[in-house]
Order: sequence, then structure tokens, then C-alpha cells
Amino acid sequence: MIGNLTETAMDEVLKGNVLGRIGCHEGNKTYIVPINYAYDGKSIIAHSAEGLKIDMMRKNPLVCFEIDQMKSFTDWRSVILWGRFEEIMDEDDQRSAMKFFVDRMMHLRLSETAIPQTKEGTDSLRHTSGRIKSVVFRIVITEKTGRFEKE
Repeated sequence: MIGNLTETAMDEVLKGNVLGRIGCHEGNKTYIVPINYAYDGKSIIAHSAEGLKIDMMRKNPLVCFEIDQMKSFTDWRSVILWGRFEEIMDEDDQRSAMKFFVDRMMHLRLSETAIPQTKEGTDSLRHTSGRIKSVVFRIVITEKTGRFEKE
């Protein structure tokens, strides 16, 4: 059976995962890239080094985000959401967002790109006193949809 996910089921998928794909568009180029994230119930919280996706989202803050949960080809759930990129500039807000992100990721083995960097070049999981060097941002969700298949 194929169907639409309820709001509760979509929230379960968003909260139950930490890897999604963000799609951004600027000019004649669309860019889709995987990112680690944390879902707070209304926004996607993430961080990134400066680069193409950050440049594109600063120019066009309207983005799409996608998450899949796949057990098999006949047992999966997928959520697509649309929202607005917001760079978190205030240092206290950055620390709060990154604490939420790190708390969500603590039980996982992290890749080098998932660990937020401080201005001093050390990761903030070990040294929380340094200024955050990563671009900390949220995607404020404006719309979402979800589908599933269950045999």
C-alpha cells in the first residue's frame, strides 16, 4: 500500500533521522547536497563551512529538503519540505542551536564535516568556549509532504 504520511508520521521521520538532502537554486543552477541536521519541531538546524550551498542560499533563501527512511523497496517513508534559509548570526543563538545539534548527534560516530569548527580551529565538541566558525543556520519550514509504502 502506498499512502500519505500524517503530520505525526512526518515528524517521526524528521526526528528519527540526522541525514537529509538540501536543494538550493540560484540563477540557472540547482544544487542538491546531503547534510547532517537536527529537527526541533519547526525548523531544520544545521551548520556548514562556507561554500557553494551557503552562497546559493544567501542569494536565494527558498530551499527544499528531503529525508528518506528505507527498510526495503516495499517498506519506506519519505518527507519533502520547503522552507526559508536563515543564517543564525547572534552568538548566543548560534551556541544554543549548536548545543541542540550536538546533543542530537552525540550518540553517533561523526564524520569530519559534521563536527562544528571554532574560530581557533578546534572542534566545538571538545572546546565549547571558542567562537563558532561554521555557518550555523536553520531552515524554517513553510510546507511539508510525506509518502510511504508498506507491503
